[in-house]
Parts: sequence; structure tokens; C-alpha cells
Amino acid sequence: MITSPEQDTNTLLKPFDLKDQAIPFHLIKTEHYIPALTKAIEQAKKECAQIKSEKTATFDNAIVAIENLTESVDRISSIYFNLFSAEASPAHQALAKDISPLLSAFASDITLDADLFARVNLVYDSRNELGLKGEDLRVVEKKYLDFVRNGALLDPAKKQRLRELDQELSGLGPQFSENVLNATNAFELWVDKKEDLAGLPDHAVEAAAIAAAHKMKTTGQNAAGTKWLFTLHGPSLIPFLTYASKRELREKIWRASSSKAFGGPFDNKNIVTKILNLKFERANLLGYKTYADYVLEERMAQSSQTVFTFLEKLLEPSKKAAIKDLQEVRDFRETLEGQSEIKPWDFAYYSEKLKEKKYSFNEEELRPYFKLENVIEGVFKHADKLFKLHFKPITGIPTYHPDVKTFEVYERSKSGDIYMGLFYMDFFPRETKKGGAWMTNFREQGLWGTSIARPHVSIVCNFTKPTATKPSLLSYDEVLTLFHEFGHALHGLLSKCKYRSLAGTNVYWDFVELPSQIMENWVKEKEGLDLFATHYETGDKIPAELVTKIKTASKFQVGWQSLRQLNFALLDMNWYSTDPKNIIDIDDFETKISARTRLLDKEPGTNSSCSFGHIFGGGYAAGYYSYKWAEVLDADAFEYFKEKGLFNEEVATKFKNSILSRGGTAHPMELYKEFRG
Repeated sequence: MITSPEQDTNTLLKPFDLKDQAIPFHLIKTEHYIPALTKAIEQAKKECAQIKSEKTATFDNAIVAIENLTESVDRISSIYFNLFSAEASPAHQALAKDISPLLSAFASDITLDADLFARVNLVYDSRNELGLKGEDLRVVEKKYLDFVRNGALLDPAKKQRLRELDQELSGLGPQFSENVLNATNAFELWVDKKEDLAGLPDHAVEAAAIAAAHKMKTTGQNAAGTKWLFTLHGPSLIPFLTYASKRELREKIWRASSSKAFGGPFDNKNIVTKILNLKFERANLLGYKTYADYVLEERMAQSSQTVFTFLEKLLEPSKKAAIKDLQEVRDFRETLEGQSEIKPWDFAYYSEKLKEKKYSFNEEELRPYFKLENVIEGVFKHADKLFKLHFKPITGIPTYHPDVKTFEVYERSKSGDIYMGLFYMDFFPRETKKGGAWMTNFREQGLWGTSIARPHVSIVCNFTKPTATKPSLLSYDEVLTLFHEFGHALHGLLSKCKYRSLAGTNVYWDFVELPSQIMENWVKEKEGLDLFATHYETGDKIPAELVTKIKTASKFQVGWQSLRQLNFALLDMNWYSTDPKNIIDIDDFETKISARTRLLDKEPGTNSSCSFGHIFGGGYAAGYYSYKWAEVLDADAFEYFKEKGLFNEEVATKFKNSILSRGGTAHPMELYKEFRG
């Protein structure tokens, strides 16, 4: 870390002296970030000047030196933005408007520096004569492309315009995410009549009572009488839409969820418009027709046309199946209640009841077998049986919230256990955390200074919380989510690369979902479930007939689900492959694009784009198709496991050595062929 007189007061400017330089979250204050980043950037610029002063550009003093140039900046900014998503007070959120432009300006200073690029270009042009190969060759090519794709070849006037565009864009993504979080937190559905809770599972009712009591206590409201509070956070929203009998309340919470950040005090319409225009201009400036073309140059798909062809191929069969799914739900309601109308707030409710009837199966039957602690133990057992990883709970490592659990990770080998990194797990929703689930790094694996460091990996979710009478009992979907994010975590933890920019999940985004999606498959097999799915009260293993029902019911409404994913993927691709000048109104455009995938009438006042965090607040712009793309790879890869055995050592070792440990050190298709043949 940086040495400075400010070290006495600013934790981020001191060396982290905990085990493996773990982050001292308990000592970091909001006011530390900007001074620390400013100091780190100053130091990086001095190092940049040193790089340019070298007489001759070499692989080490140009490529490796630039790779290491941003160490302190990367570490500080990763802490800030990880907490921005997982534990952000209003004061922490507010810093984004200053931090994002600061980082953007620094990035521009590096990639638009003609002298620095000249040194990169010299090594790049000489890469064959220098005999570079493997990871060294890959990092040279990546570094060259990073500079070119960020304006290094532009003339001075265009460089200045690119700098301005990146400055403005830098603050828009965080503002979009902040608006979505604030809009989510702003909605409250209060219930004070017990009959209005009809149909809801006990755990959802108890959780709502706890939420109401907590809210009334913290806000000083009158606590007379029993009340229940439901919110737009997943563990509250999803059970309500799935099980609540009171139709008008389902409608109310659905409308609130489907109109987040669309109008009102946290409106994202103008932000969406700005993002689209700025990214389109940026792509044009760099010589690309659209922003999608810019993004897809570094993807397996390579072009917008390939993605659209891929999605179109899936659309017709998915829509045909979805129409059949919807009609089945309509017919079921007709039989049940004498009317067939299905509105968006009805589908999950009647679909669940239909599934119960068809398969004698209720999702809630599964919860007792999925106690969170057992599921955690289950993913660890899978990691051990497949990849020889051992997770050891560790105390004394600070966390950013009491809910966060910490582990040391070791790989078993003939010569003894090998340390692989630190692992953080953060499971429950709170008002300071955005919705959804994700994997992230607090420290990338790879070269830091002169030595290779192991990663500090985290997964963040929003799962069902424990109550006064029950532990955290997960839904089956939450179990799938945990295994999915754990797959990403394995990609980070098993990384054995030299350079951080190539390590772990730093791969093409239509390849990054392979390790995550393949892990979900083990939760669909009795052999995998038997490792952890035991009844939290009796200790009995999940019955074979229940697993059979899971597998049978997993095919239920797959057309509907596929069409939903295709809607998001097509919406994303159209946003980023259309000239924004032709987009007059955000909602009209969404309505037009979604017409082909919409089977229920659009409800006035609702819009999904204004809360579509993946593509406007995250990194999935022109990349949401990746989920469907990776399904093809993961189905093929898991078939290999099924052929040889779910925990076959040979196949698992090949997957670890060819995919999980290699990061972006080779083209994804090369890695996949190496694994699969």
C-alpha cells in the first residue's frame, strides 16, 4: 500500500496487516475513500511517469508495469463499489457522484496517454520476435486492445470528446442503481387484517410480522394491534405473488414492483436516455456502428447478427410453448373459479396451484430440507468431491455487516493443503443492499507487486431470513441461486493465473455463466441433493419421490420462463443496437420491442427497463443473451459428467484445469475444446 503522513488517520492508506491482507472493514470510514483514492491516483501517475522514462520499452517495464500500475486504485475502488451494492448508507451512496468521475478521469489519463500507448504498441508489434507465448502473449494482446478500445488511436479532439463521454457515463450507472434501490425501499404494503394473509406460507407471515415490528420500532410508529409488512425485496415479494389469495393485494405489490424507478422521485427515464445516447456516441467515435457492435467484438458471439440469429432461433419454439403454458393456466382458473382471465399478478399464483394439482407438489414442501446452514455445507461438499476444496470457517476477519460469514479455502493435494483464498458469504436482504444475487472480488487472484496473491471472493444474495420460530429455510429457487453464485466463486477461487486482468472471471461475458450455470445441475440430482438436503427437524434425507417431483416439475412452464428470458435478452440487444435518435419515448420503445414476447396485455404505468439493473446499472449491456448462450455450453458440459459420473474425478479435474483455473488466458472456445474435445 501507499506510504504517507496521512496513514495515521486513513485506514485505506495503511498496509492491511490482517491475515492475508484481509480488509479491515471495521476501521474504514466513509470519509476515507476520496482522500485515499486521490493519493493512490497521484502515486500511480508518478509510476506512470517512471514507465515512460525508461529508455527502451520491454515486456516487463511496459506491459507488466502497466498491469501493476493501478494496484492501489483498484483495491480501494473495489472496496467502495462492493459496499455500494452490498452495504451502502446514504452517505456512502452519495460519494459515487465524486468517486466515479475521479476513476473515469484516471482511466482516461492512462489509456489516452500517447507515450504510454507507444510503449504498449512497440511490445505488441514485437510480440513474435520477443518469443512471447501463453499468458504473456495473451496479456500483451489484451493490453493493446484495452488501449485501442478506449481511444488510444483517436486524434486529440476525439480523445477529448471520449474523455467527456466517459466522465458523464461514470456517474450514471451508480445513479441508476441507487434510484432502483431507493424505489425498492420506498414501497411498503401494510396488512392489518389476518384474513388478507390467506394462502401465504407460515414463514412469509412470520417474516412480515417481524418486518412490521422492526419498522414500527425504528420509525416510532404506533405498534397497537398486529400488523404485517411486505416489501419489494425478493423473499417478501415472491411468496406474496405466488401464494397470497387476496387478488387486489397481489395486484398492488405487482404494480409497485413493475413500475420501480419509472416516474416518481426516483425516476430513471432520463438516465436511461442519457446512457443510451452517450454509449452510442462513444461506439461511433471508436468506429463501431452501435454500442452492441463495440461490446460484442470481445465476446464469443462476436457480432450483433450472431446474437439476434441465436435468439430468433429460440423465439418461435419458446413462444409456442409459452402460449400453451398460459392457456393451461387460463383453463385451470376457469375450472377452479368459473373465469379464465389471467393478469400479470395472477400468473404465478394460479401456476403454482396448477403445479400442485398436476404433480401433487408444492414448492413449500421443499423448504424444510433446505436449511441455509445445510445448503452451505452442501455446496462445500460439492466443491470438495469435485475439486478437492476445503472451506474452513475463520474468526478474527472483520466483515462489513454482522450477517457476513468468512472462510479460508484450501485445496487438498498429496503434499498437503494449499491455501486458495478468503471467501465471504452475505445472504440476507436489507435496505442498504441492492436486490438480486452476485459474486464479486475484494481482491483478484494474480500478480500484486512482485508476488502472486490469492483472491478474496464474495457472494451476495437476498434469501429468506430466519424467524423467531424457524431457521432460514430456503426455497428451491434460492438453493439454485446459491449454487449458481458459488459456481462463479469457484471460478475466482480456483484461478491459477499470473496476471490479474486475465484471472478468474475476467473472461468473455458469454462464457462467464458456464461455471455458474453448470453448478445448478447437481441440485437437480438425488446424488447431489443427498449430500445436504435433510429435514431440519427430523434429519431425514429428502425422499426420492420428492426429488422425482422436482425433476418432473422442473419441466413445468419452461416455455413461459424461456420466453421471459428471451424478452430481456431481445430488449437489451435492441436498446444497444438502435440509434437512440430513433427512440422518442423509453416506454414506447420497450412496448414495441416486447410485443413479440408479450402474451399478456401491457399494464399502463409499468416498465421493466427503468429498473433493468443488469444492463443500465451493471456490466451486461448487450450481454444479457449470455444466460441463454451459456445454457448450451452448460448442458453439453454436464452431459459429460452424467456420462462418466456426477463426481467423476477425471472429468472434474479436466473442468478445473481447463476452465476454472485458466481465467481468460486463452480464447473460451479453446478452453472448452480442451475440456470437452
